[in-house]
Amino acid sequence: MFNKRTEVAKVLSGGQPGEEIIVMGWVRTFRNNQFIALNDGSTNTNLQVVAPLEKFEDALLKRLTTGAAIRATGKLVESPGKGQRVELVADSIDILGDSDAEKYPLQPKRHSLEFLREIAHLRFRTNTFASVFRVRSIVAFAIHKFFVDKGFVYIHSPIITASDAEGAGETFHVTNFDLANVPKGENGKVNFKEDFFGRAANLTVSGQLEAELGATALGNVYTFGPTFRAENSNTARHLAEFWMIEPEMAFYDLEDNMDLAEEFIKYIIRYALDHCPDDMAFLAKRLEEEEKQKPQQERSEMGLVEKLQFVIENEFERISYTEAIDILKNSNHNKKKKFQYPVNEWGIDLQSEHERYLVEKHFKKPVILYDYPKDIKAFYMRQNDDGKTVAAMDILAPGIGEIVGGSQREERLDKLVSRMEEMNIPADDLYWYLDIRKFGTVPHAGFGLGFERVVQFITGMTNIRDVIPFPRYPKNVEF
Repeated sequence: MFNKRTEVAKVLSGGQPGEEIIVMGWVRTFRNNQFIALNDGSTNTNLQVVAPLEKFEDALLKRLTTGAAIRATGKLVESPGKGQRVELVADSIDILGDSDAEKYPLQPKRHSLEFLREIAHLRFRTNTFASVFRVRSIVAFAIHKFFVDKGFVYIHSPIITASDAEGAGETFHVTNFDLANVPKGENGKVNFKEDFFGRAANLTVSGQLEAELGATALGNVYTFGPTFRAENSNTARHLAEFWMIEPEMAFYDLEDNMDLAEEFIKYIIRYALDHCPDDMAFLAKRLEEEEKQKPQQERSEMGLVEKLQFVIENEFERISYTEAIDILKNSNHNKKKKFQYPVNEWGIDLQSEHERYLVEKHFKKPVILYDYPKDIKAFYMRQNDDGKTVAAMDILAPGIGEIVGGSQREERLDKLVSRMEEMNIPADDLYWYLDIRKFGTVPHAGFGLGFERVVQFITGMTNIRDVIPFPRYPKNVEF
């Protein structure tokens, strides 16, 4: 068998002097024609592999360049150097893959995140992105564990759909047409009956509506999959392709929903801290260095791990949208016109700057806002008795603003149909969604969590494009 290797992380944590092992990985540096810093992705810490002088031919040593992949066999010894317990003295070294040192773009120096985005196929090999994506993997596992342990059923909602769950029209169209010769009807409009699905189709913006179908039969369900928004936003907070976690729970009201969402967020943060201590420590140090480049007044009051512990240990502040508007309207920030979007009246759609003010300046902890104006929310949210608001809730987190959006769903058929008519959403297209209000309707609720946003929050990365392996955004679909 070719792969009888020991991972570097296991060597560093438990390897004992005298053990004979095989390691494989990529050369980070090679100095003095003797000392190889080897990394295999299992940890950010390199294993020092010693190539004893005069044991290996010059031709081989010249191929030990940064980025080259090697296999080294030898014996572990106590390391005389600081910061490492053991090192490997190599008896044999095989080159598995050469790397042209002059062309390899990842040199042993600090690279900007902007540059690394341009070579996203190689940025996994940097310490920053290795840590980010190991944390991302652990958080994904924690999400499944949380729901499965609670008895939720994992369902796969469709990626191709005919519905626009949010009603915003920001969808990517899916077609089998030859775009140079699109068939049209007598009215001059595209004849989708000739298309692959026999009707207009698009990539999903949410699995929520389908998850509701599952919840009204299976009780508690969740989806976790890719979603797509054709939103022309070139910001550090938006992606065209991202992953969403969307639980739906039968026999839940808005308060139950808020309780579950808060418990969920705390659980996955705690799981990341417990299971990725080295990566979290590295990312915390990285963020600390980044913060030092900012003016004093713009620096965070807490370090990354401290901030996450604070979230875990404190109850989220819960206030109504109406209370939030009063706070924002009467704030010195608003009175001194420091908001880009002034807060002057009830009913406005809160911007990220408003959300972050509430979280970072006013309450200084995560906030759950609830009971939003119905006119700025989706058709499926349960209408409150005041006739003006819906039973919606958003969770706002420091640094990024909204991280969770959810609501109690409208289970009353007449109210739902009326609201769809108001918003010009054709009932015929969503007959299946209305059916669950006709046959044994129940109070139910759910929420959506943008996976990349929670990974961004946990890792401290400032740009959402740096927490997904291959970011999709306007004018970019590389790799």
